[in-house]
Amino acid sequence: MILSQLRRHRGRALALAAGILVAATSFTLLTSTVTTSQARTTDTVRKNARSAYDVLVRPRGSQTGIERADGLVEANFLSGIFGGITLDQYHAIKDMPGVQIAAPVANLGYLMVQGTMRIDVSDFLDSKAPAQILRIRPTLTAGLNHYRTADQYLYLSHNPIARPKKLPHDWSPGDLLQEDTGHGTYSVCWYYNYNKTDLHIQHADDGGYEPLQPNFIREDRREESPFDPDMNAWLTCQSGHGKATAEFPVTYPVLLSAVDPTAEDRLVGLGDAITDGRMLTDRDKPVWNRKENWSDKPYWKVPVVLNDRTLTAGTLDARVERLQVGDPAALPAKLGSTAAHDFVNSLHGTPVGHVTAEIDKGYPEKFVFPPLANSYWTVGPVDYRRTADGLAPRARPDQSPELWRTNENQQFVDLVPEENTGTQFREVTSHPGTFCWGTKVCDQQDYGRTPIPYLTPVGRYDATTLPGFSSLSQVPLETYRSPQVTGADRTARDALHDRPLAPDRNLGGYLTAPPTMLTTLDSISVLTKSRRLASLQDKAPVSAIRIRVAGVTGVDPASQARVNAVAGHIRTAYRGLQVDITIGSSPAPQTIALSGVNVREYWTAKGVALRILKAVDAKSAVLFVLVLVVCGLFLAQAALASVRSRRTEIGTLRCVGWTSVDILRLVLGELVVIGLAAGAAGSLLAYLLGSLLGLSDAGVKAALVLPVALLLALTAGAFPAWRATRLRPIDAIRPPVTTGGRARPVRSILGLAARNLLRVPGRTVLGAAGLALGVAAFTVLLALTLAFRGEVAGSLLGNAVVAQARTADYLSVALSLLLGAAGAVDVLVLSQRERASDLAVLRATGWTTRELARLTIHEGILLALLGGLTGAIAGLTAVMTISRGVLQGHLLTVGGAALLATLAAVALVSAALAFPIRAHSRIAPAHLLAAD
Repeated sequence: MILSQLRRHRGRALALAAGILVAATSFTLLTSTVTTSQARTTDTVRKNARSAYDVLVRPRGSQTGIERADGLVEANFLSGIFGGITLDQYHAIKDMPGVQIAAPVANLGYLMVQGTMRIDVSDFLDSKAPAQILRIRPTLTAGLNHYRTADQYLYLSHNPIARPKKLPHDWSPGDLLQEDTGHGTYSVCWYYNYNKTDLHIQHADDGGYEPLQPNFIREDRREESPFDPDMNAWLTCQSGHGKATAEFPVTYPVLLSAVDPTAEDRLVGLGDAITDGRMLTDRDKPVWNRKENWSDKPYWKVPVVLNDRTLTAGTLDARVERLQVGDPAALPAKLGSTAAHDFVNSLHGTPVGHVTAEIDKGYPEKFVFPPLANSYWTVGPVDYRRTADGLAPRARPDQSPELWRTNENQQFVDLVPEENTGTQFREVTSHPGTFCWGTKVCDQQDYGRTPIPYLTPVGRYDATTLPGFSSLSQVPLETYRSPQVTGADRTARDALHDRPLAPDRNLGGYLTAPPTMLTTLDSISVLTKSRRLASLQDKAPVSAIRIRVAGVTGVDPASQARVNAVAGHIRTAYRGLQVDITIGSSPAPQTIALSGVNVREYWTAKGVALRILKAVDAKSAVLFVLVLVVCGLFLAQAALASVRSRRTEIGTLRCVGWTSVDILRLVLGELVVIGLAAGAAGSLLAYLLGSLLGLSDAGVKAALVLPVALLLALTAGAFPAWRATRLRPIDAIRPPVTTGGRARPVRSILGLAARNLLRVPGRTVLGAAGLALGVAAFTVLLALTLAFRGEVAGSLLGNAVVAQARTADYLSVALSLLLGAAGAVDVLVLSQRERASDLAVLRATGWTTRELARLTIHEGILLALLGGLTGAIAGLTAVMTISRGVLQGHLLTVGGAALLATLAAVALVSAALAFPIRAHSRIAPAHLLAAD
């Protein structure tokens, strides 16, 4: 009987089989996609959850209000911390249970290291001139600011230029160069040096070398600003026909920090980054050197390793002028006279070109050691305020020139970087040395402190070769890397010339250079006690402690418990310290309003991995349930419509003696056969689609289609089969219409379409329910997707996860809407079949095919609008009920999308009705009336 029914009603069976095929295959593939997306997301999170350290310990008061409110760690936090944790606290934390590595960083201060930039200006020389002078007028661009720097000069002669063979004892060989003109010997190279005696000149026609005292020495030079350009002017002297290079004096601030060498190597692999010499070890300690040095006094030797790179950036753009010197033969005599300064400055120059160079090119490859750890400087943190554009650092008053005085004769530091005249965002504090000599403890007149030590290099390292950590979960590694700051919009990117914003040499600037020189913890006291005045660094020198917890493998519950236990022990033991759990963190871009433009800086968002895992679990569960409900109701709707279309047939069977059980077996049996056939076809289709979509285990997922199809068919057909058993024999002859009241005339096709929908309200509600469910599911899914993105986006890890989850989201939305539209069309088609005789009567009384098509289209539009608007209202209501403010800024977006989904449903239903309209137009009215 079942097989006979399926053969006789092939169209109905194929339609129902197609529905089961689409629903089962889509449900299996979609849930597989959701599961795969969830697995990929979880795998991404777990792979990127572990960063360089799991716990960060900072001093009391180092966490800002913005960090606390938003669960963030500032990107450049370490550069503003100079002490606050004692060495005893560090050793106690290091020995706590569960601590695998405890790596401290003790920032000591910025020292000034001098270098020389050499720029090739050979292209601007006059090849015919026997002697000439070029004036180079440089402008320094550092980040968003420009600084005018001191003019530099290049003197080039075809006569020999060399260092004097003998000099008075108070002259350095680097101060003078002599030129032999054939008519005499002149000292032609001069510059302004750090001791402010302006111009060193020596004239020796007879081979003797007697220093001349310039008549324009200004004795009050030390009372002026350290940024006076005249103090930084050099004259470079060269001879011959080779390349001509101008020299620029450059000073680089170098941050000296103390670390535990063993812990640092275990934490980041610093030992593998050594490029010259060796790594610091626990055996490297300060040594009291009893040997005599140039001062004939003993001194402390402090071991250090140096970074190969300066980590500060800037571009020097110089305008080159060729000076009109008059008679070239007279130049040596004029440069060797006391009037050289006024003579050179008075020369008119003709611009001949430009030259550009990066300022880091002057960073010395090898320092002349041992350098004296004279004055150094510490800086404070940046203070932020919230603005409409993001965060804005608060500017501070300009630096006082007194910051740059040493404790030796109250002189200014030589060649203070020009950037320090720029905007200040940090408080800068000077720490001048005691300048006592000869004993380990200075006498009372030298402030009772220890001698200034010398720094002894044992090796160099390249921080760029350190083992990389995932960019999705990296935490601040300011000991080796500068913060990532880029332009947030086109204006900012143009201002930065499409380059990232790097630290410059302004100690009070927004970004400061990370440590470039490392020493050991044992060296801290030798350095801090050599300062003129005591500070916090004497008692509590450690700036931060980075901790890796033993037994941590990711963000699983056991690992979380271990990290929480260590953090809890530290908080309990030292309630004043700031303890941040950084495992599972991710860089989170923050918009910074800086100097009139917006830049993007990557701070660290804590706990991102855990939020993602919780959100993706909830999202996947909701997607699974929604898709299951949509597919199940679609099939139930199709099966119920099929039963309604067979009312006469089932009523006739009841008249000839069929029982309710027989009817139930017949309906369910048909569904089982159709489900098995559809499931078999769906398995093959699912395998092909799974392979194309790149789903894992496509074969296993395809094999699930058959049982899913059978289960869906039985589950969806249970209620329609039960309804079939409730039909009585009288139902075989009673039409399925609602008894109406007084008849009212219908004057339009639209009115007749509305009347037809109202004639059988159950059928209309059934058709609208599918569309309502589809649009409601679309609305909820879209809101869920936006909520998910809002929950986890905003960090690099969250953004990566959102990008991976899009396929499943869009498939879910499309499937829910398509199945809803398909259900509505199915109900309309079956309604057309039930009313075939009515349509035949209309055609017999003169209705055209176009008018009947319009009637069907109008019914579809009204039904789609009813279902779509109902679903949109229901979806929005559900979203507002469960969102709890999470989607407050997205309600307009979700509402507009719901209306668009309603319009899409109308379009889908209208387009799908073209096929049944064409089929009905081919049936003759006489045939339909005869069958009735």
